[in-house]
Amino acid sequence: MQVTIDKNSGYCFGVEFAIQMAEDELQHHAPGEAHTLYCLGDIVHNRMEVERLHQQGLRVIDREQLGTLHDCKVLIRAHGEPPETYQLALQNNLELIDASCPVVLKLQNRVKHAFDASTRAGGQVVIYGQPGHAEVIGLTGQTRNQALVVMNEADLDQVDFSRPVTLFSQTTKSTAGFYHMKALIEARIAAAGGSLESFDANDSICRQVSNREPQLANFAREHDVILFVSGRKSSNGKALFSVVNAVNPRSYFIENEHELADAWFAGAATVGICGATSTPLWLMRQVADQVEGLGVAA
Repeated sequence: MQVTIDKNSGYCFGVEFAIQMAEDELQHHAPGEAHTLYCLGDIVHNRMEVERLHQQGLRVIDREQLGTLHDCKVLIRAHGEPPETYQLALQNNLELIDASCPVVLKLQNRVKHAFDASTRAGGQVVIYGQPGHAEVIGLTGQTRNQALVVMNEADLDQVDFSRPVTLFSQTTKSTAGFYHMKALIEARIAAAGGSLESFDANDSICRQVSNREPQLANFAREHDVILFVSGRKSSNGKALFSVVNAVNPRSYFIENEHELADAWFAGAATVGICGATSTPLWLMRQVADQVEGLGVAA
């Protein structure tokens, strides 16, 4: 079988930047200094990469644990954080290594300004995203946690469509999903007898993410079997896998090479390996090496 790794897959800029900052901090420490760097949440939604960095001294903590830390270094990952995290850092004398993605930071600023404006106009900020996701927590934090988070049509029941609505998206969500949600909101406004002039929809999906959708669809068409490598907690991974699976039904979602099954490759001449913006290239290479060693007859 011919095995090809998608050249467009792998870390986006924000994730690559955060991991580089973590590695730089872990490698450059004074003699005798504790070789530990705390990270608020998984630095990336990929278990294999988290384990690799753990071996270097990166320790993942949750928000409750953050409150107990004093006088140490904490990495803020690419997903960004709400204002209260920075306030707590000042109180506890924490040195923040801030690896927030510039795209996310810009969106946080847009959400804050939109919230201030919509509050004056009696409106609401709605975020299309995954409830509890790190980026979404940072975004809702810009609205004093008053923004409404929606994932599906049922979630729209919490929105008052007689009032102005400003819509944003988590940066890693599906473009098709966002525009579907936009259409649903427009239909609800019309049904409520409202005016679409009071609806402001902002496609805030990262273009480095959205551009991968057509690229991945083309890649999936070019191969008999697709192996999509991603952490199961990755929101972006779920969105991108739906793209390849819609084009190529012989697509399989795996976390690592140990999940491969010989039966998947029966009669296959070409195998394409791709992944999410949180998938490291070294992991896709490990999967490729394992496939090449299977020796399944085409």
